[in-house]
Amino acid sequence: MSTPPTPLLFLHGNWHGSWCWTGVIAALAGTGRAAVAVDMAGHGLRARRPAWTTRRPVDEAALATEVSPLADVDLDQAGDLLVSQLGQIGRGGPVTVIAHSMGGTVLTRAAQRAPELVARAVYLSAAMPASDIPAIAYLRMPESAGSLVRPCMRADPAAIGALRLDPGSDDAEYRQRLRNAFYGDVDRPLADAALGLLTPDAPAGIAFGTTTLTRDGWGSVPRTYITCARDMAVRPALQRKFIAEADAAFPDEPTAVVALDSSHSPFLSMPGRLADMIAEQG
Repeated sequence: MSTPPTPLLFLHGNWHGSWCWTGVIAALAGTGRAAVAVDMAGHGLRARRPAWTTRRPVDEAALATEVSPLADVDLDQAGDLLVSQLGQIGRGGPVTVIAHSMGGTVLTRAAQRAPELVARAVYLSAAMPASDIPAIAYLRMPESAGSLVRPCMRADPAAIGALRLDPGSDDAEYRQRLRNAFYGDVDRPLADAALGLLTPDAPAGIAFGTTTLTRDGWGSVPRTYITCARDMAVRPALQRKFIAEADAAFPDEPTAVVALDSSHSPFLSMPGRLADMIAEQG
């Protein structure tokens, strides 16, 4: 009797929620593969919105200075939540986890803490930070040049405790920058619908947190990195840097690399192709 494939757990990135995986999970349902998407700490149904978002026109001073209601959410909490979700979904057995963008740093923390729960760590154009380096540090590295995300931020993360966007902005130019950053190859109506679902604050504590990686922890988990060649958020050069650093630190478990010709959000632009690719990972 053949061993059934492991369940799949999908984790989104900053400002998004479990909703972004709807098309991928629907495609997987036709194959009979067990798959579920969860909300990361401080996101989706776990999000809390700052007061300025309820006021129009926007109070620009409040947008730039109001401390986020998510300022207390950190990588410890996010990692603990994912470990709990893994235990619930896998019922003690291993799960293949697919993480996008900043969700990768949470996957890394969870896999270091409970490697026995992760059958394979799949990073979809995701942060895969090296040991003791915060994900936020990579945004300032030369390999991140050309990223369109930082110009979209509307406040100092260190001051308000969050990476803040204004997805409800009525500024057409600003909204186009958001579309270009996240949804470059997504049809305009779908991209606009996605913008409407983004939360304004992503907890800075997740991006500023670090994880000490060990050979018997994260280094023991098989990993795949899915690159996105037209990504304007996590630039291709930065994706390659993540892979190179991981392989240098843990050469006994080299990263399997799979390529997509997509922007930052292939779960919206090519969900069927992405579902097929993920199903092949185990």
